[in-house]
Amino acid sequence: MEGRVPEDLAVVVDARGAIMVWSDGARRLLGYDAAEIVGRAVGALLAADLPESTRRHVAGGQRWAGEVALRHRDGDRVVVRLQGTPLTDAGHRRLWLVTGAAPAHTARRAEHGALPLWDLTLSQLPVPVAVYDREARLVAANEVMTQVMGRTEEEMKGLTLWEIQPAWPFDEYDRLQREVLRTGEMIFHEERGRAPGETRTHAWSMFMAPLKDETGTVQGLSATVFDTTEQSWARRRLAVLNDASLRIGSTLDVARTADELAEVAVSGFADFVTVDLLESVALGDEPEPLPPAAPVTVRRTAQRSVLAGCPESVIPSGGTTFYPVGTLPAQTLVAGRGSRHRPGDPGMREWIRSSPARAESVAQHMIHSVMMVPLRARGVTLGLVHFLRHRTPEPFSEDDLLLAEEIVARAAVSVDNARRYTRERRTALALQRSLLPDRPPELAALEVAYRYLPTGSGADIGGDWFDVIPLSGARVALVVGDVVGHGIHASATMGRLRTAVRTLADVDLAPDELLTQLDDLVLRLDREEGPEVRGRSAEASGQVGATCLYAVYDPVSRRCTMARAGHPQPALVTPDGGVRFLDLPAGPPLGLGGLPFEAAEVRLEENSLLALYTDGLIEAADHDIEVGLGLLRQALSSPAEALEETCDRVLHSVLAGRSADDIVLMLARTAALGAGQVHTWQLPPDPAAVARARKLAGGQLASWGLTEAAFTTELIVSELVTNALRYGGAPIELRLIRDSTLICEVSDGSNTAPHLRRARVFDEGGRGLLLVAQLSDRWGTRQTPTGKTIWAEQPLPAETSG
Repeated sequence: MEGRVPEDLAVVVDARGAIMVWSDGARRLLGYDAAEIVGRAVGALLAADLPESTRRHVAGGQRWAGEVALRHRDGDRVVVRLQGTPLTDAGHRRLWLVTGAAPAHTARRAEHGALPLWDLTLSQLPVPVAVYDREARLVAANEVMTQVMGRTEEEMKGLTLWEIQPAWPFDEYDRLQREVLRTGEMIFHEERGRAPGETRTHAWSMFMAPLKDETGTVQGLSATVFDTTEQSWARRRLAVLNDASLRIGSTLDVARTADELAEVAVSGFADFVTVDLLESVALGDEPEPLPPAAPVTVRRTAQRSVLAGCPESVIPSGGTTFYPVGTLPAQTLVAGRGSRHRPGDPGMREWIRSSPARAESVAQHMIHSVMMVPLRARGVTLGLVHFLRHRTPEPFSEDDLLLAEEIVARAAVSVDNARRYTRERRTALALQRSLLPDRPPELAALEVAYRYLPTGSGADIGGDWFDVIPLSGARVALVVGDVVGHGIHASATMGRLRTAVRTLADVDLAPDELLTQLDDLVLRLDREEGPEVRGRSAEASGQVGATCLYAVYDPVSRRCTMARAGHPQPALVTPDGGVRFLDLPAGPPLGLGGLPFEAAEVRLEENSLLALYTDGLIEAADHDIEVGLGLLRQALSSPAEALEETCDRVLHSVLAGRSADDIVLMLARTAALGAGQVHTWQLPPDPAAVARARKLAGGQLASWGLTEAAFTTELIVSELVTNALRYGGAPIELRLIRDSTLICEVSDGSNTAPHLRRARVFDEGGRGLLLVAQLSDRWGTRQTPTGKTIWAEQPLPAETSG
């Protein structure tokens, strides 16, 4: 491009050969913006090697001049006459001030006769240059410097900077100049401010260099000033983007993410920022389609200001408002593109006047520039972000809009992730809560209270569960379990295991047998899911695992039979306040298979307290499990009269902060059925025992005041005793229990379970259990150490059921 008409340039190069300052003339000459060239090696601009003489002068640190072939941004070759002046920074490192004149083939002879070409260059240099004498008084200034200072050269001659402009930061400039005159060392200084002859703030890079004669004596100094506003804004934008990538999205919380966006923007380039999310998004739901002909309802999720308390705001944080149809915010949301506005723009004026409070705020705080940027992620609009300026005098530029769109786009992904997490966690939590008991059942055998705490917002919920299952004979089963893993999958697995436990409990299996059956179920679940579902290799096993504690308490014998599968041992608080952890056989976790479970039996005094829990209560990152057990023992040592209060006290004492895992705590205070509520009779294996059993049952009901139930009960007793005599054998036992229901039990020495069948017309038998099933609310059978027990429950008569 030999025919290109070049323009003057000024560049500062550091000791490493990297470009520090890039003037506007350099940009016009070579096509590179400052943001893309500052920091790059100056050698990258050369279209040919430097002349030999120029290389010698550069190596020796001497002033040089000559023609240099440079490469334009579009690839063309530009020949420029350059002059290099060596400088020294405060660290005694060499810098080069490189200035450019017209190419050799287009240079013309100076028309100023006696004025040297060097003086012409300095006077016409497109950067501010001034010369000062040994007393720091101005000797000469080029035209650009006079424009920056807002005064003519004649007005400033003979004056110091402080005398020219007695205000900050010229007092600092004056001090730096005197330091250069005193030390003979160059000083590089950067400042951001508004020059007297300018209307807006600039970033300035200043080189104050001593002027020495042949003997090295300082005779004055020169000041060369470069406008680095563009580079400064480029660095600031990069800093804002870096800040946004580090700070936005630190949590999976929608409101916190929106607040982080506002905080980054206010600390970076805006004076006041608001984040309005669609109402559905703020609640964590799927974004609703924008109504084309209806107002858009939004929630002010976050707002930040350079002023304390956000006095510019007309909507409180968390408040709901709407964008009327056709207004600028609604149009911006529909368009899906950011936009810049001034308060005087027609659309902006209408939006401001639509709210008297907004109009007053704009006038009071002198808001002069506004940007509106839609918050969009994955092609879906989530809300709108407003950026406003009132303290910063410059209006938002197109580059500011690009920066705002960049950080809003990053924040939108984080907001959408947080929204999705909130929705999924709420779904998983609802699923889990739907699978857990709503409230403790009212039982004569136990008083129960419990607490369930899902994990905090940093992780998915787990698969902890608990249950209280009424059994036959006024007995109660207590269950606490913990499924391996987190999220919806763990909750679904928990639901399947809880259902299985309830089913097995209805069969009245012993605790160790129940855990064995549950272990088999977990193994089947692991095989059924397969590696594709679990996202693991086919060789892995045991991924669907769980721990469980199963306990059965009998209020008649006051005995509690327990077994555990890898679960923490329960705590027992005796009526005198003593606390101990029951040493039950540990048992393997569910899902390993092939290993036995052992049950242990403990006799409990009336008003004893059992504490069952999951490991989230006692395990923490800052201490081991023994510390957690010690805290639990201490918290249980003085239980309150009310179990609900005791639950709260335990959680407050044991948990120092939010647990990283789900927590289940279940407290059960034991009761006992007195002798007046239970009566037992041994019956001989004689058909005459049937009549005797009916008589004993009728007499007992009379003594209890339950004569209305006598007829039905006698029929049930007759059928059960007859069945025991016909199909069972000694020992035969009849037991009546008056609890919340009337329970009739007949035990015999046979392990054969009875079968309910429908008798044919001419059959002489087979109607006994069918009659029992029709007369009672529920009935069933359970195995005993000596045989089996068949039981039936009836409701108490209305006048005595309370």
